[in-house]
Amino acid sequence: MEKDSSDFLQDSWVFNKNGSVMKRISFCLVLFAAFSVLSFGKVIVRGESNTPFGTYTIERLDEKVMLAGEEMRCYLITYEKSPLQVKVIVDREKRCKNYVVITDGLSVMYKCDGRFFGVNRVGEKYKTAGIAACDEKLDRYDYFHQKVISQGVTEEFDATMLIACYFPELIKE
Repeated sequence: MEKDSSDFLQDSWVFNKNGSVMKRISFCLVLFAAFSVLSFGKVIVRGESNTPFGTYTIERLDEKVMLAGEEMRCYLITYEKSPLQVKVIVDREKRCKNYVVITDGLSVMYKCDGRFFGVNRVGEKYKTAGIAACDEKLDRYDYFHQKVISQGVTEEFDATMLIACYFPELIKE
């Protein structure tokens, strides 16, 4: 059985069609891999803060922070409607994690000890390491309402989202 020229054209059309599809798939895979490599180490989370600051973005910074002679993980929280940049330094201790929250005018600490998650003043360990315990912009009413935000164990990811939502309320206007 002999193929005529119309069969040859159909076969070559299918090959070119499949070839271009494979090229597109390969291009998409390469593009996805490049994007993944560029964003490696940065977990970006967006959510609504339910404050006048608007939507928050949490980004995990690649570089570790040296504080009190220890290497600690650091997050950066930014807000859509505010120029405020909040650094959250995570200090793992035996039974809990301390989240040292630093801005230009206010520094506090959120603590998770397995029983609850809530705000505290900056501990002595961090004060001696150079974290200023500036609280002139602290809204004391909201501070005392955030002493217990949640009960039980709060995972790091959830804790940073809670900080992004609750911290703006601590800033006295």
